[in-house]
Amino acid sequence: MDEKNLLKQWNEMRSQIITSQVAPALVLIAVFVLAVMGKFQDAPTSAKFFTLGVVAVTGILATISQYAAVREGEVLLMDLRKVESPTNLSAKVADSRGLLSLSAIALVGFDLAVFALCIWAVLGK
Repeated sequence: MDEKNLLKQWNEMRSQIITSQVAPALVLIAVFVLAVMGKFQDAPTSAKFFTLGVVAVTGILATISQYAAVREGEVLLMDLRKVESPTNLSAKVADSRGLLSLSAIALVGFDLAVFALCIWAVLGK
């Protein structure tokens, strides 16, 4: 694959990561609004656990998609490093593997933290 196609693929992967955050963000917004309004205080336990299940499934599926895009992106960056006479942009993108790896770690860490906060918001008093 040539440099132009590698950069195009890189941008598609970045877009995929960003797009896969939309559904979980909407779910979290809904949970946040309901929690602020106090709707979980008197809600049946089954509704609370259903809410947490929806949050978990939505988050897990998004995380899997994002993590796969990160892993594929790391391989793409290795290919981009092999380009002869790369442009400054290609060279800079190829050097971002450390940040990409860090984002994979942050993804999992932030997901766990946000889920813990959701549990607190839904089940807490």
